[in-house]
Amino acid sequence: MNRLRNRLIFVFVIATLPTLVLTLWTTLNLIERSLGLAPLAELNSVAAALERTGRELYKESCDALRRDAEQGRIEPRKLAPAQAQAFWDRGAASQFELAGERGSRLDYLVRRGGEVWVYSRPMGVAMDDLTEQIARAHRALERSQARDLRRGFSATLLLVASALWLAAVSALVFLAHRISRPVQQLTHALERVASGDLAARVEAGGSDEIGAAVEAFNHMAAQLQQARERLIQVTRLASWQALARKMAHEVKNSLTPIRLTMEEMVSRGGPADPAFLEQAAQIVADEVQTLEKRVRAFSQFAAEPPVAPGEIDVNALVEERVCFLKSAHPEVTYRLRLAPCLPPAVADPDLIKGVLTNLLENAAEAAQPGGVVLAATSAGQDRLSIEVHDSGPGLSAQARASLFEPTISFKKGGMGLGLSIARRSALLCGGDLETVEGELGGAGFRVILRGVRNGAAANSHR
Repeated sequence: MNRLRNRLIFVFVIATLPTLVLTLWTTLNLIERSLGLAPLAELNSVAAALERTGRELYKESCDALRRDAEQGRIEPRKLAPAQAQAFWDRGAASQFELAGERGSRLDYLVRRGGEVWVYSRPMGVAMDDLTEQIARAHRALERSQARDLRRGFSATLLLVASALWLAAVSALVFLAHRISRPVQQLTHALERVASGDLAARVEAGGSDEIGAAVEAFNHMAAQLQQARERLIQVTRLASWQALARKMAHEVKNSLTPIRLTMEEMVSRGGPADPAFLEQAAQIVADEVQTLEKRVRAFSQFAAEPPVAPGEIDVNALVEERVCFLKSAHPEVTYRLRLAPCLPPAVADPDLIKGVLTNLLENAAEAAQPGGVVLAATSAGQDRLSIEVHDSGPGLSAQARASLFEPTISFKKGGMGLGLSIARRSALLCGGDLETVEGELGGAGFRVILRGVRNGAAANSHR
């Protein structure tokens, strides 16, 4: 089932990888174009032009100030001795200096004898500010050239996109495992059912389509297991039916002449001892009657009674059977626990009466005088239940294992056919008969019947 998970991952990669590559290619092209539109070259040109303009302005200002000084159009001022000393130390005949606030004035220093005269004129602009701006522009250009913006943007984009895509793949792997795991469990359970293990079940979980499939599988497996158990029971009953028919035929062929001969002997009398003959005839007649009773039981077991399903008032049927048997067992206490508003069931009334009679009679015999028998009814989703409990000694594990097997009896004088016939009758009505935990400390049986909504199921079971 890992193939399903790998297939999901492969589909995700095929679906997303081309889109991711196209997106990265488009984004990188946009970055390239946006960086190509950046005004770095224009900024460099402007900075260079501004620098040339500043130099030309400074040169022209110096030439103009010199001419004005030589032609006497500007009144000079004499430099203080302390300040003039620095000029004398430099040994220059003349010198231009920027002075004033932020270099807004140009001074022209000239030697005149033993004095230093200073001619000044305003620059019109703050040369220090201009110089500083030009320097900042050069530094910005140097930093931009030092950094490879294209490589940085591209690497960042690739890293972020790859991280997001890998995170999505990891999430998909986790989700694919969550999806494939219940499917794998369901497939394994189907293989077990196909190999004959109808007890295979899958742990239910989730309310999605997979959860619904798991629930449907569990329901199907339960139905198959129940159907197999019923088929086994019906097959066993069929084999015993064939045996019962053969035995009934053979025993009847022997009993009929014996009974006729004995009756003839009693009716003729004769010189023989009449008391002895009568006693012998009575003994033979009793044995014949016992054999006939067994033959009738086997014949009833072998016969296939017609099934005539109809609607049954379950509570009324239970009350009627209990009232019928109370007189036969006055020393036993009968209790009723009937569910209110119980819907009708669909079954053959005669067959269900026989089933209840058998169960209630067995319960009374197991409870013994002073015991208690409980008859209860209940309703489920699509079925009705009739339970019979007794306060007797209960059933052993061995008895439960072979309780419905024909000719197996755990009570004195029993023939072992009653419960087998009762379960066959319940199966013919579309229901079942099963053992349950006794509420009164003894044995417990449950008759399962179909409700009215499932009446068609009972008909199809015929």
